[in-house]
Amino acid sequence: MFIGHYALAFAARRSLPSVSLGTLFIAVQLADLVWPVLVIAGIERFEIRPGITAFTPLDFSHYPWSHSLAAMTAWGVAFAAVHALARRGGARVAALLVALVVSHWVLDYVSHRPDMPLAPGAATRFGLGLWNSIPATLAVEGALFALGVWLYLRCTVAVDRVGRWAFWGLVAFLVAIYVANLLGPPPPSVEAVAWSANALWLVVAWGYWIHRHRRIAP
Repeated sequence: MFIGHYALAFAARRSLPSVSLGTLFIAVQLADLVWPVLVIAGIERFEIRPGITAFTPLDFSHYPWSHSLAAMTAWGVAFAAVHALARRGGARVAALLVALVVSHWVLDYVSHRPDMPLAPGAATRFGLGLWNSIPATLAVEGALFALGVWLYLRCTVAVDRVGRWAFWGLVAFLVAIYVANLLGPPPPSVEAVAWSANALWLVVAWGYWIHRHRRIAP
């Protein structure tokens, strides 16, 4: 999934009022933020195989350190520990951050073909294959995203114009990227995908920007 992950970050805002939206974006997308670095370093790999699924031509052949359930749990614990040291959020905040990191595996399990490992070295792979149907993918992920945006709007209010337009600009940007990936041609190379995936940090920065201009609704 893509925008489905951000839907959970938006939806979690009320439950985590002390946590910035940018931090929530890191949590739900931590696996995809780590993944391109590991690919560029030669630790993980994938191939471009048009037709491997109806939705994406990417064949994720080896990514146990970023996308296995065990690895995501470890990344989540480490991320929550760093946040607790920096922000003193308490056990509840830490537990929810771990859950958001691990949620990436759950949503990818639903959307991917059976390529999701449980742990590094595990041979069995899992996935329900939602990506084999474009209409089903659009329906499920679109509904998740719409719900997440709606919940975020219900629990926050803009304190100025930036808070309003930066938020809707981000929503439009995420939808545009989603549609472009669906309708565009296959990427030219593995390297192009890996390097361009680092642009997800732009969304994280955008989340921190929005957070400074919106507050929890009374």
